[in-house]
Amino acid sequence: MNIYWQLVWAYIKIGIFGFGGGYAMLSLVEKAVVSPGWISETMFTDIVAISQMTPGPIGINSATYIGFVAPGEVDPALSGLGWALLGSCLATLAVVIPSFILVLYSSHFIRRHSESGVIKAIFTGLRPVIVGLIASAAIMLMNAANFNPRGVSWQLWTNVAICGIAFCLAYFPIKLGKNSIKLHPILIIILAGIAGFILYGL
Repeated sequence: MNIYWQLVWAYIKIGIFGFGGGYAMLSLVEKAVVSPGWISETMFTDIVAISQMTPGPIGINSATYIGFVAPGEVDPALSGLGWALLGSCLATLAVVIPSFILVLYSSHFIRRHSESGVIKAIFTGLRPVIVGLIASAAIMLMNAANFNPRGVSWQLWTNVAICGIAFCLAYFPIKLGKNSIKLHPILIIILAGIAGFILYGL
């Protein structure tokens, strides 16, 4: 049962200090749930991928999924559906409630003092930190669990190529005659899933 208190406390901290949205808080989440051994690094990257593809904020989605799997991973006696749902609800509420309270009580103050030099200076200092946290999340996900989970050389380079192609398709427009289009991210996800199934599932 101690895992539930640990989950709640970990996600309360993440909810309070998770500036910059889901991607910025990924490094906090990884530190909180992978370092203690609640879930493996491979499972964490899978949960991040699922959280990105499912509707809703990635921070809340990942809390729901991690709360669902962590109790059973830590203690086999808590592997039932009821225990998993309890962990899911607790982790989700723990990450949402602190943010809700902070936004509720700070938004009025910030709106009233939006022209204050102190408030502007605080946000000016926070912006590059948030960019750094998002960049650290991207670097953190560039690991063996994502790019070479089976230790096979050709899979490593294939996954690097898929990553590079997906980035180019998402960032650069494709020229079709006089027109140029950018592929929708959902289409890129579907194409990547098809490529993964052909390369690794058949």
